[in-house]
Amino acid sequence: MAKIIVTGGEVLNGEVQISGAKNAVLPILCATLLADSPISIGNVPHLHDVTTTVGLLGALGAQLSIDEKLTITVDPTHPINTVAPYELVKTMRASILVLGPLLAKYGHAEVSLPGGCAIGSRPVEQHIRGLIALGANVVVENGFVKAKCDRLKGGRYVFDMVTVTGTENVLSAAVLAKGTTILENCAEEPEVVDLANCLVAMGAKIDGIGTTKMIIEGVDSLRGCHYDVMPDRIETGTFLIAGAMTGGRVICKKTRAGILDVVLQKLEDAGAEITTGADFIELNMHGKRPKAVSLTTAPYPAFPTDMQAQFAAMNCMADGVGVIKETIFENRFMHMNELMRLGADIQIDGHTAIIRGVETLTGAPIMATDLRASASLVLAGLVAKGETVIDRIYHIDRGYENIEEKLGGLGAKIRRVPG
Repeated sequence: MAKIIVTGGEVLNGEVQISGAKNAVLPILCATLLADSPISIGNVPHLHDVTTTVGLLGALGAQLSIDEKLTITVDPTHPINTVAPYELVKTMRASILVLGPLLAKYGHAEVSLPGGCAIGSRPVEQHIRGLIALGANVVVENGFVKAKCDRLKGGRYVFDMVTVTGTENVLSAAVLAKGTTILENCAEEPEVVDLANCLVAMGAKIDGIGTTKMIIEGVDSLRGCHYDVMPDRIETGTFLIAGAMTGGRVICKKTRAGILDVVLQKLEDAGAEITTGADFIELNMHGKRPKAVSLTTAPYPAFPTDMQAQFAAMNCMADGVGVIKETIFENRFMHMNELMRLGADIQIDGHTAIIRGVETLTGAPIMATDLRASASLVLAGLVAKGETVIDRIYHIDRGYENIEEKLGGLGAKIRRVPG
């Protein structure tokens, strides 16, 4: 199995191009099934989860082509198979996002219950209840969510917990429902906004985008269009923290500051100088050691759970004590034990981690556990003395495009070795 080897001690300096957002491109690709003509999606990151989604859409019967700029064109006008078997969805939770589009357009969908990261229970119950509120008949049997309807009808649904994929799935179904749908307690994440904006570009009528209450006027059909996916805010934050931990200066290009407000504020609390423009964010530490920061994860616009592990890595070598509270997912501290192998001083009490910064981390063999947490291990390796060898890096490849090339371009000593 391939590994990443990091030799610590280099100060990062330079520019890095940010890729399109994984968590936006997956629901958008699934939503292409709603169109009545070919649709092209640009700024697509070259990631394993994208390849899996493309394979899933192809297996369902859509015709796909990819050009040299990684723009994906989906032609959903060919006969579509409305059953997504376990073999196709087992590696990726986002596969459940074909449920809403298939049901809305074809009146039938069977999607195997998905796999994905091992970070606690992420129930699909919210998706199912939302679709039932639109008039669908839904049962779960033999490991499949089986849904059917004549045509979905507008209805009102209040999510009883904030769910990003749940909001995306029900929204993608509601756009073709007959009449008006009101969705309340919706997720406000920028990736949900990006999906909604793409649906509008296809001809959907959605009010309240970016708020907790969306009102959707159903339309009879959606057309193809071209849509560029938003930049990845988590990748952006990860590279900014790499700059902060090494005392360096990093400029992230092709990204937006408005999707990272809380993260940038925490980096300023850590002592970073942040400069932003229309399509870039610059972090400059002026050679200083960062100060420890405390944070609590919560749904957008609060602190994102997908940045928790990276700030934990920074706190390990920062000046002072940082307290991290995880409120979104259970099992989201699996990376902490690996960081301790590098010499980090961490106490865990339930969903809270107390991290005392140490002067020196030392390289060791460690293991990636889930997608975003794995990046924190690479970050720790950048400042650890000696070599850090990271195993199970397929987790990293699910969420980061060419992480070793991009960090290498900033001056890191990092390489991938085949297993």
